[in-house]
Amino acid sequence: MKILEERILKDGLLIEDRILKVDSFLNFQIDVELTDQMGREFARIFRESGATKVLTVETSGLPVAYATAKYLGDLPLLFAKKNKPNTNIDDDLAAEVKSFTKEVVNLIRVPKKYLNPGERVLIIDDFLASGAASLGLLDLIEQAGATCVGVGIAVEKEFQGGRALLEAKGLRVVSLAHITKMKDGQIEFHYTE
Repeated sequence: MKILEERILKDGLLIEDRILKVDSFLNFQIDVELTDQMGREFARIFRESGATKVLTVETSGLPVAYATAKYLGDLPLLFAKKNKPNTNIDDDLAAEVKSFTKEVVNLIRVPKKYLNPGERVLIIDDFLASGAASLGLLDLIEQAGATCVGVGIAVEKEFQGGRALLEAKGLRVVSLAHITKMKDGQIEFHYTE
């Protein structure tokens, strides 16, 4: 998605050639129009998947997942939480996920009642690096007896191996900005269109 790639080049910040900060439009501050366009694009790509629900991890994946769910026909949007609030008295599905940027392991969870057998779930997230978050979400989907119909990622760092792990599980992975290299302050993209 050319507009996303251009925005990354304009406003993204590389840290040690391994972390890409996109705080001004995707993480802390959200560019609503860009997010809307990403949701429209994911909906176009995954329209035929038969998705009945969209799933993400709190919090950075939420805006893009919301826009995608909206443009797929107002599908329910479910997000896994990293902490169990004291108001959550439900039985949960849970999976361990190591955060690439924070270098901690989180136990992500969703209430069992919101992820059911037979559902067709589309994973949408902001970043794909090692694949840990998407694999954790896939684990929740499988625990529920549901089916993952694809993985949509706003920004992928291909060189960190996450795509290969997901594709090895038979998943369709689509990224809107596919980064192949981050070196010496430069970002290189893989262009698919």
